Amino acid sequence: MPRIGGRGLLKLIRTKLPSRFVPGRDQFFKLLREHHLLVKSRRRGIRTTDSNHWMRKYPNLIKGFLPTAAHQLWVADITYIRIREEFAYLSLITDAYSHKIIGWALGDTLAAEHPVGALKMALKQLPAGSNQIYHHSDRGAQYCSEEYVRILRKNGFQISMTESGNPLDNAIAERMNGILKDGWLNDMKFSTSKEAKAKISEIIQIYNTRRPHSSINMLTPEEAHHMQGELKRLWKNYYKKKLLSNEDTERNPAK
Repeated sequence: MPRIGGRGLLKLIRTKLPSRFVPGRDQFFKLLREHHLLVKSRRRGIRTTDSNHWMRKYPNLIKGFLPTAAHQLWVADITYIRIREEFAYLSLITDAYSHKIIGWALGDTLAAEHPVGALKMALKQLPAGSNQIYHHSDRGAQYCSEEYVRILRKNGFQISMTESGNPLDNAIAERMNGILKDGWLNDMKFSTSKEAKAKISEIIQIYNTRRPHSSINMLTPEEAHHMQGELKRLWKNYYKKKLLSNEDTERNPAK
């Protein structure tokens, strides 16, 4: 986990060392900053969504919806990686409650067959008797394709899609892409598709079972996947305070 966030890193350290040796959160972030170890964000560069197509698009059904258990809301998205000098496309399906990646597929094109493969993998983890699950995605041609929609309807899903190009409309899926790419994939070089698939499988296993998330009360996705009820989001207050602090500094530079 070479680019894990400071909060997650601090939690892992606390499980390994006696408390008297571990600094508080503010001191820990100060230590990271002094040694230039804070993670810097990166921008995405390749467009993977084409919503200018003739196929039926679906409304956004999840506005204001907060899942309280796994398998109530799945979110899907596609990102890209490099294999040699070419692009490959990683399709992901994530459970919105636990943030666990439950389906994925890597393909050399943006054809619908690869998101369909990720969906079929996710369906194998669906408990018997589950129905009325929301499936949320962008309005890309892959998710509007005949085969993809047919599989969703066959399994009783409610189909939901973003209604604009705003990434916040599919924020969990976008966040998932960022974690995998910024945390691992952007710094890796792959020679073959086989090599990339093997490494992605390993990364997803680490992500699901070992990486704590501030958005799910510092649990791992696997731990959260077996819980119910609202999960505390520890990042919310922290970033709000940080934003207010920055705004105050801009208004009062003498501080």
